[in-house]
Amino acid sequence: MTISTKDKIFYTSLDLFSQRGFSGVSIREITREVGIKESSLYNHYRNKDAILEDIFTFFRNDFSKTLPPVDALDDILKVNSVESFLKAGHRNFKKYMEDENGQKMWRILQVEQYRSSLAREIILNDLFKTTIQFLEIVFSKLIEMKKIRPLNPKMLAIEYQYPVFTLLTEYNILKFDEKDTSEVESLLDQHIIFFLETIRIK
Repeated sequence: MTISTKDKIFYTSLDLFSQRGFSGVSIREITREVGIKESSLYNHYRNKDAILEDIFTFFRNDFSKTLPPVDALDDILKVNSVESFLKAGHRNFKKYMEDENGQKMWRILQVEQYRSSLAREIILNDLFKTTIQFLEIVFSKLIEMKKIRPLNPKMLAIEYQYPVFTLLTEYNILKFDEKDTSEVESLLDQHIIFFLETIRIK
């Protein structure tokens, strides 16, 4: 499969930005790694910021696929136990985090969040707000179905997801340093079990 020059620029920039940060990489370094002249890059991107914006757009589209569509929730929740649903969501997140490009994009977001307003918007809206809103709907439906205790759905979403965000961040840092991630992965599994005990109808 032939990779276009634009794709080469994109993935080379993704790699370099994730290692050194946006400010630590020059156009010259990108074009040298790609094997093109600096002038050739401008046939595809107007500047370095446009490359980063493209990376963030790709991340937004890709990350949105980790959540099932809301209009399919009723059918999904009817045929799945609470445990199997949460574990499936965990597997989707973990699969995304195990993807090399997903890890790189996550790292770039973490590094650039205080420099880039778009990075902040993605973290606050796409990662945090959208995920919490989705889970609030999930827990509301599970309460209506009498599958879990009638607790505050928004607080359930927050109590469940924020530890996951933290553990995934730790996972990504360990992966970057090529350190063992087994303890963090075990904690993610234990978190689901602990949470299920909290919400289960007794």
